[in-house]
Amino acid sequence: MKPIFAVAFCLLILSIAPASLFAKGWTLKIGVKGAGLTTPLEITDPNVREFGVWEGPGTFVNEVEGTSGFIIDWPKGIVAQIPDGLQRYEVAFYTGCLPDEFGCKTSEPSISYVVSYAYDPSADQGYVYLPGPDDTAFRFNHVMWHGHGFEGHWLRATSAWENFVRPLLAKAKATALNR
Repeated sequence: MKPIFAVAFCLLILSIAPASLFAKGWTLKIGVKGAGLTTPLEITDPNVREFGVWEGPGTFVNEVEGTSGFIIDWPKGIVAQIPDGLQRYEVAFYTGCLPDEFGCKTSEPSISYVVSYAYDPSADQGYVYLPGPDDTAFRFNHVMWHGHGFEGHWLRATSAWENFVRPLLAKAKATALNR
């Protein structure tokens, strides 16, 4: 009787937990390089888990497509054109499992997704570019396709992402200036 209970319990857990957690793992680190940064910024704060690359359109949990998550305000759609002259950054998301979590054997994060980020201070708005198939960074994103025509376009960043990353960028730039 115990083996049947164990199998039933495992099936229950698998049906409740998002499949993405088992297949891809958590966001464990975010790397940022670009405008005004003398060295790449490596963010390992536990709050990086809030920005899961396996969330949003093109992802499914219990056969329901995601409509939110990651760092993009998906419902606002594609931005026709962002203002010229904005400082741009390359943002790399590293995922992995924590040791002993879901059978993972290492906590060593690996690069899973790369986007571009730009901030417009006059509009107080950040933008995220999802690389398309013709972009060099797309090679990192081939395992995750958000679909709906989002790849190869700029979209608005979420306020959660803005509130998280902008102070870190400001601090890193200030440190670089004081050297």
